[in-house]
Amino acid sequence: LRQAYLRKAYLRQAYLRKADLRQVDLREADLRQVDLREADLRLADLRLADLRSAKLSFADLRQAYLRQANLSWANLSSANLRLANLRQAYLSWANLRQANLRQANLRQADLSSTDLSWADLSEANLSWADLSEANLENISWNEDTKWENVQGLETAINVPEALKNHLTSP
Repeated sequence: LRQAYLRKAYLRQAYLRKADLRQVDLREADLRQVDLREADLRLADLRLADLRSAKLSFADLRQAYLRQANLSWANLSSANLRLANLRQAYLSWANLRQANLRQANLRQADLSSTDLSWADLSEANLSWADLSEANLENISWNEDTKWENVQGLETAINVPEALKNHLTSP
């Protein structure tokens, strides 16, 4: 299915485990509850796709375009989202435990109640993202991680002390 045109496709509950979906066009596709564990979705276009409750653990989503995609309740544990565009994506209640989000664009993303424990947020852009009640236990981040106007940190859990200090320093 590499480079396939599947725009607005109905693939709800499909079994696509370990599928090669590199550069596939899945814009606005219905991918609710789809099994994409260990799938290769590098450079895939998933704008406005509905991935609610999708299984994406260990999936390779490097440089995937997920702007405004709905990933609520999705399992992205240990997924590789390096350089992925998740701007304005809905990730509430998603499992991003141990996910690689290095250099990912999460600007204005809804990460409320998301499990980000052990995730790598180095150089990620979280400007204007909503982290209300998100779990930030043992996240990795660095001085190039963008936190400008991030929302909801006051209700996030397990916020690292170093991050609290970084965000409150002048």
